[in-house]
Amino acid sequence: MVFRRLSRWAIALPVAFALAGLSGCGSGGPATSTTAASSAPAAGGAAKEVTVFAAASLTGTFTELGKTFEAAHPGTTVKFNFGSSATLAQQIAQGAPADVFAAASPATMKTATDASLANAPTTFVRNKLEIAVPKDNPAKVDELKDLTDSKVKVALCAEQVPCGAAAIKALDAAGLKVKPVTLEQDVKATLTKVELGEVDAALVYKTDVIASAGKVQGIAFPEADQAINDYPIATLTKAPAGDLAKQFVDLVLSQQGKDVLTKAGFEAP
Repeated sequence: MVFRRLSRWAIALPVAFALAGLSGCGSGGPATSTTAASSAPAAGGAAKEVTVFAAASLTGTFTELGKTFEAAHPGTTVKFNFGSSATLAQQIAQGAPADVFAAASPATMKTATDASLANAPTTFVRNKLEIAVPKDNPAKVDELKDLTDSKVKVALCAEQVPCGAAAIKALDAAGLKVKPVTLEQDVKATLTKVELGEVDAALVYKTDVIASAGKVQGIAFPEADQAINDYPIATLTKAPAGDLAKQFVDLVLSQQGKDVLTKAGFEAP
């Protein structure tokens, strides 16, 4: 993921929130936060906001769904904080204001539910890894074992984030050991290393390869089937906008939400 400047909303978060973001990013930057375009407030009504913390791999689909939600709820703004699920869970634990949490693994969601910070989650999609390589594939990577070549520069997600845990699981299933030249704090940052030509290959989600719009090419490998990540979503117990939070989750779980997610390459749970 290319790290972008935080919105004025994110800058105004408590100092503890900012520190949590810093601790979770390999480059020293906080988790990326974006805001969907808002509709004009309904006549005579106060503007409302719903804040969604979501895994970086959901950036494109949730931004689209945020616009859909705003169109159906005039006067409501959907604000997003996209980043590593582990970092987002840490921010929620430290009191960051949020209404919905969508994680890239059950393990990261469990940290929120175990602390009674999230209501019962629902798994809404699944995702699996692909090998991402530059369009010209200079290292001639064809399969997973090619990543073990010391001449091939590989980027992986850090082990504590879902895409990193999935990469380790897939490599273990293949009986392979890879020495990455960099460990990134979310899947978007990992993919960016490939897009910029800084590495020869990376293990990222299939959906991120599709979202790159041809900037990289993806290589499927059989061990990815043994490292599929389930994505849970939940409203938060201290959600400032509880009703809107539930309605946003309902949109994600609806057929309309499923259509957007499936088009992006996510699989049904």
